[in-house]
Amino acid sequence: MMQFSETPLLPLHHEISSYSNNVTMNKNPFHRTRPLTGFPTQKAIGGFGDANCMEQLLVHCANAIESNDATLAQQILWVLNNIATPDGDSNQRLTCGFLRALIARAAKIGTCKMLTAMAQSNTNLTLHTHKFSVVELASFVDLTPWHRFGFTAANAVISEAIEGFSVVHIVDLSSTHCMQFPTLIDLIANRPEGPPFIKLTVAGATADVPPVLDLSYEELGSKLMKFARSRNVGLEFRVIPSSWSDGYASLIDQLVSGDRKLGVGEGEALIINCHMMLHSIPEETFRTLFLKAIRGLEPTIVVLVDEDADFTSNNLVCRLRSAFNYLWIPYDTVDTFFQRGSKQRQWYEADICWKIENVIANEGLQRVERLEPKSKWVQRMRNAEFRAVPFSEEAVSEVKSMLDDYAAGWGLKKEEDDLVLSWKGHNVVFATAWLPA
Repeated sequence: MMQFSETPLLPLHHEISSYSNNVTMNKNPFHRTRPLTGFPTQKAIGGFGDANCMEQLLVHCANAIESNDATLAQQILWVLNNIATPDGDSNQRLTCGFLRALIARAAKIGTCKMLTAMAQSNTNLTLHTHKFSVVELASFVDLTPWHRFGFTAANAVISEAIEGFSVVHIVDLSSTHCMQFPTLIDLIANRPEGPPFIKLTVAGATADVPPVLDLSYEELGSKLMKFARSRNVGLEFRVIPSSWSDGYASLIDQLVSGDRKLGVGEGEALIINCHMMLHSIPEETFRTLFLKAIRGLEPTIVVLVDEDADFTSNNLVCRLRSAFNYLWIPYDTVDTFFQRGSKQRQWYEADICWKIENVIANEGLQRVERLEPKSKWVQRMRNAEFRAVPFSEEAVSEVKSMLDDYAAGWGLKKEEDDLVLSWKGHNVVFATAWLPA
């Protein structure tokens, strides 16, 4: 089990001074860089394999890049390049992702010309995210409970909330392209009083944020409606072009409009389903306005599922530390179900690398990964005049049963009214449900 401590940042010379300076340069992206006196031999490089040491090297490198110390940055990157192999253990692969992200940041800043040239000349730094078919994506999200936990918890509370309604309007803000809903359709298809008619309104996801689909949302909607018909469930599917960058303002406008096609109809159950997308809203003002607008719609229930971490700091080093001490989890879990070198593992880790690069290399609206801890969202929902709804024993039982399909390291925590997915005791994803207060 990997453990990460809040180790104080040591001076760089303290970490490397005990190593020999007799270095044989290999052919690598940093072959032009001559290591400073005191940098390790190839044999001694193995001593840097500890996760805490790798984290400190990354922090030193980030500080060097931010202070435009190109010489120091290049020397640290040389060490990192030799210890952080893309096909090594989970620590090494995690660090390789951050190495790639730091070089991308240096290239974007443009102040370290040598690093910029390295980034442009090294094809190994290019991210290749896979475009999934619907079948591939469905299998992909089933690999771990990372998404299935939220799907299962949300579907359980939604199915309970819509009892007695003949029409259900679901507004979906999800990063997984409606992969949640086949299971929900199956869940309600055999309702004793007959299944409700479902109006599904989807905010179109950003095209370049993984996972990426290889078909349009219109094609996706057609497939989903066909599936619903096979279960004797009526389904309307709508996509509203809307952006997280303005807090989904156009989506809200159309929901509150008098347009009977898009607006919320009288007597309908209104479900707001937020699965790992609200954190992309870039400003606190927009987040507050979005929740207040949703509150004004008097929804039947709001489900909020997201990753339990904090990527919001404006300080690069703080952000790097937080991301490093959270994103070791998917690298650690992937070894439980993928063999080294498999195509599926490459797809999985490319998506994690995209997230790392977005957190580290980008600022402003380009940085969409702005995760916040559960406590922050709980307070924000309360401020917007929502009250938490506890998950029923049946819902908890369903989540526990789902986790039985996965490795023993996955666990479930109950924190007040909320559910939290954990890996080896570390919080991963939280699920919360809310009613208008």
